[in-house]
Amino acid sequence: MTTAPRSTGEPPAEPAGQTVPLLLERNARRYAGLPALSWRRADGAGTAENGWTTLTWAEVREHTTRLAAGYAALGVGRGDHVLLMMANRPEHWLSDLALVRLGAVPVSVYGTSAAGQVTHIARNCRARIAVVGGRAQVALWAPLLDDADTPLDRLVVVEPGEEDGHFPYAALAREPVPEQFTKSLDTARPEDPLTVVYTSGTTGEPKGVVLDHSHVLANARALDEVVELPPHVEHICYLPFAHIAERMLGLYLPCHRASHVYLCPDPAGLAEAVRTVRPAQFFGVPRVWEKLAATLRSVLSLLPAEQRAVIEEAARVARDHVAHRERGEEPPAALQAAYLRHREQVLLPLLAAGGLDRVTWAASASAPMPIDVVRFWAGFGIVIMDAWGLTETTGVATTNSPRTGFRLGSVGRPVSPVEVRIAVDGEIEVRGATVFAGYLREDGTVRPAVETDGWLRTGDIGRLDEDGYLWLTDRKKEMIITSTGKNVSPALVENALKEHPLIGQALVHGDNRSYLVALLVLDPEAAPAWAAAHGIDTGGGLPALAAHPAVREELDRAVAAANSRLNRTEQVKRYTLLAEEWSPATGELTPSLKMRRRVIREKYGAALTELYEG
Repeated sequence: MTTAPRSTGEPPAEPAGQTVPLLLERNARRYAGLPALSWRRADGAGTAENGWTTLTWAEVREHTTRLAAGYAALGVGRGDHVLLMMANRPEHWLSDLALVRLGAVPVSVYGTSAAGQVTHIARNCRARIAVVGGRAQVALWAPLLDDADTPLDRLVVVEPGEEDGHFPYAALAREPVPEQFTKSLDTARPEDPLTVVYTSGTTGEPKGVVLDHSHVLANARALDEVVELPPHVEHICYLPFAHIAERMLGLYLPCHRASHVYLCPDPAGLAEAVRTVRPAQFFGVPRVWEKLAATLRSVLSLLPAEQRAVIEEAARVARDHVAHRERGEEPPAALQAAYLRHREQVLLPLLAAGGLDRVTWAASASAPMPIDVVRFWAGFGIVIMDAWGLTETTGVATTNSPRTGFRLGSVGRPVSPVEVRIAVDGEIEVRGATVFAGYLREDGTVRPAVETDGWLRTGDIGRLDEDGYLWLTDRKKEMIITSTGKNVSPALVENALKEHPLIGQALVHGDNRSYLVALLVLDPEAAPAWAAAHGIDTGGGLPALAAHPAVREELDRAVAAANSRLNRTEQVKRYTLLAEEWSPATGELTPSLKMRRRVIREKYGAALTELYEG
């Protein structure tokens, strides 16, 4: 086995030109035998432990060369957009890199996209080819082949037996690679488009964000300056590749770091993947960390009182230890010794049960992280390094860091290529080497979205403290303005409500109203555990629990407790408890698990109206 590619915090030297194909070529030469990509086969068979099939970096180069030749034979060339819609499977990952090696521009599409969004994206990027998973995706895309306004003329279908007359993915790599073909590969320039990432559409039609090689690699270098990771670190890839976070963490950073990606095609299998891989780094959007915390809290609630007391003491010591680090102080020797003892004897065994005992870098982004969730994990010695950024900033623009400092509740300080300032109205503005070129127009040109001096308006509201840490308030478009003219951050109120473990999701409403109301959703993990601990029958599931008087009484207390920490304008006067969890499948959440506020307000409009009529 080749030696590990780097020491902690020191990425491999980048080749001249700094493009993703050149990084792949470097990895295939210098780290040929190191694992690059692992996945579980559907039949459970595999070439590695626990049923994983693995490709080394040398094998990735070989596979992507054959795929690139296959795509070229279909007419894909430099600058062409190619659409990809499938789960996190090897065909997606390898096709993306193969297309980039051709100089083409892969465009991943969320698997939960509605037909109208698919049509909009296909027309906007003018792609002729879409690579799709199977029969369900074929049904969604096939009508566009006859759409006069869409240039799509071919579908490539990955799942064997589900082609329905379309081109089979397996045929891409069947023909021998022409002898001179490899000379045409890997010729991209740093300023060439690398991908188009479509925003998830929380407030309107998805917009195509054009990112080039220089944006992505500037972001990769900046992240390596602020993280502490072991050599050849593992990454569990479970978010969609249409999400900028996963494109960076699951595709581009592994090329930059010569690291190892484990594909998790279904987020429902994430917990099992974490237990198997025991990763040193783990990224989760806030809802993922919330659900993991709810599961762990449920387990702890069932333990005997004496055992819970031991764990609570260990958590208290861990939080005290984190507090010293947060202030930039060296923990006192006695605290350090107590923390190491509690960590070894109490905390690590608990974390090991979930596969999180090796985590040295835990992170979150995408939406404000509830502070109670952050402090809960700090009690286990896991400090979630909350970050902030947009698709338009190639992901992370600011982050907390174990190397350069952190403030729990903030989203950290700007990474090295980025400047941040706060406009007069509180809007966060950024500029720097990772800020995108602009939005894709249907004619292939790019519409700039930054001011002439390079500043991008982000639409987020926040403040910078005296130490340069950024604190998010809310989305500018989502701020509630009451009928009395008061501005209220819905995320602030929602996170206060969700501090109670029974409340998994919350939406606060009150635009042009004299007071706030809320829609609440029970947490599907914590609610049954709470009910069982209180002797309540859980056989009827969430609907039965939502109707139970004891649950209602506890939620009354939870809302009152949240209100006690809020000012009068921010307090929730009335609420409705819903019986079904919100998800991308039911439309209330984006594929990246952000709330679609407009959709929720429309779907539950009658319930919201009733809260003001009672």
